[in-house]
Amino acid sequence: MTRQVPSNSQFQLQLTGNSWIDQSKNGIIFWKAVTGVELRNRSDIGQANTSPQTTILAALRVPSNCRRDFHLLDFDPDGDEVRCRYANFSLSECTECTTPSVLSLSESCILSFSPTSSVNEGAYIVQMVMEDFPRQTISLTQNRGLTVNSSISKIPVQFVVRVDPVVPSCTEGLYLPRFLTPTPANKAQLYAPVNQTLSISVNAEANVSTTFELLFSGPHTT
Repeated sequence: MTRQVPSNSQFQLQLTGNSWIDQSKNGIIFWKAVTGVELRNRSDIGQANTSPQTTILAALRVPSNCRRDFHLLDFDPDGDEVRCRYANFSLSECTECTTPSVLSLSESCILSFSPTSSVNEGAYIVQMVMEDFPRQTISLTQNRGLTVNSSISKIPVQFVVRVDPVVPSCTEGLYLPRFLTPTPANKAQLYAPVNQTLSISVNAEANVSTTFELLFSGPHTT
C-alpha cells in the first residue's frame, strides 16, 4: 500500500475483507487491520518514529489439555516499550471483536492457553494490536507540537490458534516438540551483514511423534 500525505501528521492505514476462515469458534468472519503511523520528529532521537516490528506464523496449534504460553516476538528500532492488547471495537480496529474465550493476552505480549474441554476444540481468530510507548516523555514536532507519554504508533497482529484434540502427555520432547541446542533462544537477536548469508540451525525432538516439516515466518526473500 502506498499513500501520499500532505504533511507529517499522524494518520491511519486500514485494510478490510471477509472470509477469515470457515467456522471460527469465536465467530469472526470479517477481518479488519488498522495501522497507526506517526511521522513527526521525536525530540529524543531527532527523527520520525519507527513502528514496532513482529512476525508470527499464520496459524498456531495447541492440544486442548496442555497449558501453553506463546511469548510473541516484538522489537522496536527506537528502543521503545512494546505493549500488546486485543483490538478494540470502540477504536474501529475490528469489525467483529469477540476475543477467544480460551486465551488470555498480557500487556507484555504473552498469549496464554489453559487446558479446556474438548467442546472448545477448533480454530480461534486472534485480533491484537502492538503499540510502542516512549520510555520517557517526548515531544513530537514539525507542523504542530505534541507532548507524548502514551502510545506513539500501532500495528495489527492477526493469526489463528487451533485447539487440537488431547495428547497423552504434555511433556515437551514426547508428543510435543522440544527445541534443542543449537536452536537460538526465543527473542534472540542475530545480526546479518549486508550481502552475506545468515545460517540458523534448528534442532528439535519429539520421541513419540513424527516431525514432518519446520514452519517459520521470516523475510519474503527467504
